[in-house]
Amino acid sequence: MDRARVKLNTTIFSVFLFLLVSHFSVYSLPEANVIKKSKENPFTAKASAIRYWNTHISNTLPLSSFLLSKASPLSSVESAFFSKLAAQNALSSHLAAFCSAADLFCLPDSKPVLENHRSDANFAFYTNKQFANYGGARLGGVDQFKNYSDGVNFATGSFARYSRGSTGHREGFQSYADDGNVASSNFTSYGSSAAGGAGEFKNYMPRVNVPDLRFASYDAEANGHKLTFSSYVDDTNSGSQAFTSYGKNGNAAPVDFTSYGDTSNVVGSTFAGYGELANAANDSFKAYASNANNPTNNFKNYGGGGNGGTDVFTSYRDSANAGVDTFQSYGRDASSEKTNFLNYGKSFNVGTDTFKEYAKGAIENSVGFKIYGVNTTFKDYAKKGVTFAGYTKAGSSEDDSKRGSAKNGVEEGKFFRESMLQQGRVMRMPKIEDWMPKRSFLPRAIVSKLPFSSSSMDEVKRTFNAKDNSTVEQLLANALGECERAPSPGESKRCVGSIEDMIDFAVSVLGSNVVVRTTENVKGSKEDVMIGEVKGVNGGRVTKAVSCHQSLYPYLLYYCHSVPKVRVYEADILRLETNTKIKINRGTAICHLDTSTWSPRHAAFLALGFAPGQIEVCHWIFQNDMNWTTAD
Repeated sequence: MDRARVKLNTTIFSVFLFLLVSHFSVYSLPEANVIKKSKENPFTAKASAIRYWNTHISNTLPLSSFLLSKASPLSSVESAFFSKLAAQNALSSHLAAFCSAADLFCLPDSKPVLENHRSDANFAFYTNKQFANYGGARLGGVDQFKNYSDGVNFATGSFARYSRGSTGHREGFQSYADDGNVASSNFTSYGSSAAGGAGEFKNYMPRVNVPDLRFASYDAEANGHKLTFSSYVDDTNSGSQAFTSYGKNGNAAPVDFTSYGDTSNVVGSTFAGYGELANAANDSFKAYASNANNPTNNFKNYGGGGNGGTDVFTSYRDSANAGVDTFQSYGRDASSEKTNFLNYGKSFNVGTDTFKEYAKGAIENSVGFKIYGVNTTFKDYAKKGVTFAGYTKAGSSEDDSKRGSAKNGVEEGKFFRESMLQQGRVMRMPKIEDWMPKRSFLPRAIVSKLPFSSSSMDEVKRTFNAKDNSTVEQLLANALGECERAPSPGESKRCVGSIEDMIDFAVSVLGSNVVVRTTENVKGSKEDVMIGEVKGVNGGRVTKAVSCHQSLYPYLLYYCHSVPKVRVYEADILRLETNTKIKINRGTAICHLDTSTWSPRHAAFLALGFAPGQIEVCHWIFQNDMNWTTAD
């Protein structure tokens, strides 16, 4: 190296050190005036990732532009500053600036803002307002929330004490928070002590990634305030709803749940103290959690001490995959309660229902179970006033007749057989769009200093300003729980928050001669497409792969795991036209050849039939997911 080159490199390094030192010395000024984007230089996260790839990968292939696009946008100065804060556990004091500069997903900590309109109102295309005490003591009137917070990344709203003490007031929530990512709503003391009127939740929060809804003391002590939940949280992923002391001490308050949680994925609902001490409650659960994947519902002390109530569960959890329902002290000490379970719990794959102290101590109750599912436990159950008809036996012909159908709560095309990957074959492409919010990796120097474990949850919450029992806390806990789950037999797994960490894991499993692939784009999603040219990775031989899937976390976090005994394919995706076939996408598909250790409840067997170990199962690599193999 000549002297000029040495001098130039020395100058660059000296300038960089000067920037770091001077940056820290002036950072007592407001950070908004100090943090500025610098031009690309050898010290950026992208440059570091490229150097790391070139150093640790043995082939001559360049670092994937797809993976590189996820590198941190932080400048070298910003990286150094936030790394120092992370080391000092002081990032929370600069969280807004950190989230903005690093392209993170940080949920806002909303403060109540009262919206005290007194006349009828139509809230169309509103976003993230707080309606605490709204409509209190209103006489008559109608408020409509339509297309509220649709398509936003984080939808939040507080309807605490909404319509409290009102008379004849009606509320409508239609197309609320459609297609959002995280939706959090608080309906504490909503409609309490209201007389007459009605609330309708129609097409509420469909296709939301993480719904988090709280109905504490909702409709408590209300008189005849009717509530309707129609197509509520349909097609959502994960999330929870809590109905605590809902309708407590109410009088003749009918509640209708129709198509609640339909085709959702692992949505949980808790009904604690629901309808407790109520008079003439009338609740209907129709097509509740139908076609859902492993819904979990907990009815604790539901209708306890009530008088003259009627509950109907029709086609509840019908055709769902598994599912768990717990009825603890349901209707206990109630008087003249009527409950009917019709077509209840007929999950395609067996779910679990537990009825503990159901109707115990009740007087003149009537409970009927007609055509309900298997695997149900009745403990300390009332001995009088209970009828059982049409209890489904395990392995019945009715259950078996559904096997092999592609309409058991599993999207068509989500799983397919290896033989379908043939040129000229027409098949359904499932929805492959990524639901996760856009985020970036963090530089390794920062992510390595951040707390990341359930045991250090208090520190994690402090870092991201997460309050107790908040949506943020739930989001953090879910990701940590998945990352800390014990690996399956023969599996290696790791959660990674930087490009370098992902490269390290792939190399540890596959060796240094690796390449990463994904599906090129989302074109053809939810359409019938034709398969074009198909290429088998590694010559179509059985191989090992590493799959990486996103987890919902403030920074870009991937859950990566080893996948043995697979074949990986790349295939052109063609759009079906009248006279010609146009290439619109290049898909990556992985076929799992050994499914013997999979659960018999796996959605693939719902869609394709058969049982673990009997067939191979293939699926596409969805948008932003990654598949690593050795290079050809």
